[in-house]
Amino acid sequence: MRISSPEETQIVEEALKQFSELKQELEDIELSLEEYAQANAIEPPSGAKEKIMTRIFANGAKEENKNAPVIPINKKTPMFYKWIAAASIILLIGSIIVNYNYYEKYHNTQQELQVAQQKIEQQQRSNLAMSQDMDIVTNKYAQPVLLKGTPKAPDAVAKIFWMKNTGDVYINPTNLPQAPVGKQYQLWAIVDGKPVDGGMIVTEKGTYHIQKMKSFGKAQAFAITLEKEGGSPTPTMSEMVVIAKM
Repeated sequence: MRISSPEETQIVEEALKQFSELKQELEDIELSLEEYAQANAIEPPSGAKEKIMTRIFANGAKEENKNAPVIPINKKTPMFYKWIAAASIILLIGSIIVNYNYYEKYHNTQQELQVAQQKIEQQQRSNLAMSQDMDIVTNKYAQPVLLKGTPKAPDAVAKIFWMKNTGDVYINPTNLPQAPVGKQYQLWAIVDGKPVDGGMIVTEKGTYHIQKMKSFGKAQAFAITLEKEGGSPTPTMSEMVVIAKM
């Protein structure tokens, strides 16, 4: 059986210092092996010692002494088993390290795969939204209406696409200012001289795509106001940000 090298022995000693579980395991192995050795030890025949000593002194020859039978001494046996235990600990440590490395690589690979899938899904959603936007903009029935800023928000701009064949209304809120916390933009259509709710506009970051609003058979004008989140039954005129006539 191969005995561990000094380098391997040092690895074991360092591991025993760092991990109390390994030290306890080694002590348990040593104790079990020592108990096994003692339980299976062979006692020398009675009078063997006297016979050996008589033979040594009778011959007085060094050559005879070399050829004398050697009786194993049980006290050295546990040291041999300690090396076996040390080799077992080395294998255990190696197994732990290998398993840990494989787990880390598998875990990291799974995380990278999940991130990549999320990016692909996000890009697919973005591509789909852009494709839908282009379908609306290039629709032959789409009548674009530009809503310009009011004194409340002079730099604000929005664009409506009113479908002449269906009366459907779409809005591009890209150039509206970010709505304050607790506030939300609301579209209004002026129908027969009265404001009619056209729906709430989504302006959260990353969702500035063309959105479908409520449909109107005919409208004389469109306006957008800044209302409390969730909308209002009537427009707050002081909070009107953009307006346009048809």
